[in-house]
Amino acid sequence: MNGELDEPDRDPPADPSGAPNDGPDQSSNDGASGPKPGVAIEADAGSGSMVVQDALPDTMFVFPLRKAVPFPQLMMPLLLDSPSARDIVAKAEAHNGFLFLVLQRDPDREQPPTAADLCEVGVVTRIVRTLKLPDGGMSAMTTGLRRARLVKVIRETPQLVARVKEVVEIPAQGERAESLFRLLQKQLKQLAEMQEQLDTNFATALLNVEDPGQLADFTAGVVRKVPDRQRLLEQADIEKRLELALQFAMAENELLALDKKIQAEIRDKAEKAQKDYFLREQLKIIRRELGEEKDPRALELQRLEEAMQKAQLPDAAHKRAREELTRLQTTPVESGEYGVIRNYLDWLVTLPWSVSTPDDTDLGRAARVLADDHYGLDEVKDRILEFLAVRKLRPGHPGSILCFSGPPGVGKTSLGRSIARAMGRKFFRFSLGGMRDEAEIKGHRRTYIGALPGRILQGLKAAGSNNPVLLLDEIDKLGSDFRGDPSSALLEVLDPEQNHNFQDHYLDVPFDLSKVMFLATANVLSQIPEPLRDRMEILEIPGYLLEEKVEIARRHLLPKQLERHGLTGKHLSIAPPVWKPIVGEYTREAGVRGLDKVVQRLCRKVARGVAEGGKGPGRLSREEMTALLGRPRFQPEERRKQRLPGVVQGLAWTPFGGDVLYVEAISSRGKGGLQLTGSLGDVMSESARLALSYLRGHADRFGLDLGAMAELDLHLHFPAGAIKKDGPSAGIAIACAFLGALLHKKAPMDLAMTGELTVVGEVLPIGGVREKVLAAKNFGLSRVILPKGNEAEAKELKPELVEGIEIHFVDRFEQVFELVFGAVVGKSAVPPPKSAAAKQSAGKAKPRAKRKQR
Repeated sequence: MNGELDEPDRDPPADPSGAPNDGPDQSSNDGASGPKPGVAIEADAGSGSMVVQDALPDTMFVFPLRKAVPFPQLMMPLLLDSPSARDIVAKAEAHNGFLFLVLQRDPDREQPPTAADLCEVGVVTRIVRTLKLPDGGMSAMTTGLRRARLVKVIRETPQLVARVKEVVEIPAQGERAESLFRLLQKQLKQLAEMQEQLDTNFATALLNVEDPGQLADFTAGVVRKVPDRQRLLEQADIEKRLELALQFAMAENELLALDKKIQAEIRDKAEKAQKDYFLREQLKIIRRELGEEKDPRALELQRLEEAMQKAQLPDAAHKRAREELTRLQTTPVESGEYGVIRNYLDWLVTLPWSVSTPDDTDLGRAARVLADDHYGLDEVKDRILEFLAVRKLRPGHPGSILCFSGPPGVGKTSLGRSIARAMGRKFFRFSLGGMRDEAEIKGHRRTYIGALPGRILQGLKAAGSNNPVLLLDEIDKLGSDFRGDPSSALLEVLDPEQNHNFQDHYLDVPFDLSKVMFLATANVLSQIPEPLRDRMEILEIPGYLLEEKVEIARRHLLPKQLERHGLTGKHLSIAPPVWKPIVGEYTREAGVRGLDKVVQRLCRKVARGVAEGGKGPGRLSREEMTALLGRPRFQPEERRKQRLPGVVQGLAWTPFGGDVLYVEAISSRGKGGLQLTGSLGDVMSESARLALSYLRGHADRFGLDLGAMAELDLHLHFPAGAIKKDGPSAGIAIACAFLGALLHKKAPMDLAMTGELTVVGEVLPIGGVREKVLAAKNFGLSRVILPKGNEAEAKELKPELVEGIEIHFVDRFEQVFELVFGAVVGKSAVPPPKSAAAKQSAGKAKPRAKRKQR
């Protein structure tokens, strides 16, 4: 390639004398070596002229090329930028001036090339001269003589020396060769006209080339791929070389035409866009000069200025907004900081700093709203009305943060919306479940890309007032990881002594949250961190009674689902006697979410019948209800009728409300061992071992034979083994189950109990009294045993909740034994217990004398 530079991989081999070895017998004078360089004179028989041609040596230095292909009759400059390259050229010039240039197959090869790494055909060149470059390097100018084939590599070190053989070319003759020659000239002329980067001397040299082989070699100057150039060099048949060069030239012409077409399309689009841009800018300037249009930047600044005045910002916020607006005026629109400042100012001026909604202090209307939206929940409603009464007497009173705690489906979230409606305030709710990033509460700092304020300020902006009702839903499900602890960030938000100066990381200016009414909901209070729980007033919302569920379904659930399913009261109505089996036999939960699904199922069945041309059942009967809903899911009466020794009914608390569970114990021959099953936790397992220790210590009092107990193994089991169970409140139930199994006595199935048992027989108070009593009532039980320490809590229960249930309060296990199995065998130091009804009828009876302790 004319004008291309290249360099060898590393030092080509040479002998120590500095000259290439022409053969093993070079030192002798018998003429065994190859021909020496000289002049050969040949006679042209056709013209009678003499052709003078250099005689080439058959052994010479090899100069490998990486990305360049040499051709005869063309000048080839070589860049000598390494000592090895300079040594090859210097030794070749000193020896005979010939150098064999050949292409290396792998241009990225790092190792010294071998014979297999070099192409077979190269060009024998003569070194014209060496030049010194301005940067201190050197280059050598060579001229291509003839094609040659690499025959054998004689030496590889220190310079590469090889034996070469001249390639005999097959001349092109005939009309086909002449036609190929003219077509190739035509294609090259088109290339010269289309390709602007080609030198003007290219067209001049093209017109003066008359030899077909030289014209084909000349085509290599426009071929882009190095392997295609090597194919031209290796082709000895000049006619085939012309055909190959024509293919390359035509392909290059087509590719160049496509390039020009694409460039023209892109140029037209760019020119049109640029023209439109200039016209729009000129039009803007003309309109601005005529006063018909203002600069968008000026309009944006004016909008922000007006919003600042309208927002009535506090002093600190107004000062910050003024500083940022000044920065915005001096920041170019193209700068990335311009958008950051503008977004910050948008948030700053759109927050409701001074926008408040007046509170509706009409307590009668608030009570009606709460009663219309929710049935029951009298304690919660009274607390809300108390809060409104205080705000009516003292409008600036911040009040306390209320947290509604209870099982799912009891209406905690909807109660917050009703409170906002009763107070006449805006309402905003966001869920904290699964939140792990502190920035979700207090915002991201402005240094981060895409930073935003926290959810608190986002809620205020969405509500449009600075005194809305903000409901923090599922506050017990907050998480924490390496990004921070959101519960710690809420400490400032939910503290009335601190939230008047709440500072979001994004705004970095104080915002007054004291006017906001915060509400929170939770299922399990124990999962809320103690500092956060201490800042809230807990209002427990237990489960509903059966009668309450019937009223909720009749007043709220059924009308809502009828409307959603396109039905009316003529298509479906349910009488109270039918509601009770629906609630009791198809649902068992503390809330009404499952009941709502049952009502949906009824409405879907009726809607299908109406859509198919029916009229609907109208007033639903018991038989129609069973036909639509299928067999009942819960049938508690079947189990309660079975009385078995060692089976006792206990009361448990769950996050979904209270529940009745069975405690089962059996005895078998063994060695006095104890086996526990039913997924019991550590505390419940300890209660079982404690109960057995107590019974062994007081065996004579309960008629137990210690000798016989030593030969028996006890097995305690709690059904529903897949559910984890733990806690100390099943202590007295476990002890009764052991006694029933050992004494072969049956416990009454209308009685359930709960209470923690100590090793000396005391019965300690437990939690979840309301849920457990409610579970017993829904289960159809008539008697409940509670610890005496829970008597005050039980007396606060609604009369309708304890209606039909006889509650017995005990503080010793002997009292439990008498209620379950009858009188104890031995003398007891504890008088027999009285029920709550017996205590009320006793009135002011004189206290009995204390019995002597045994």
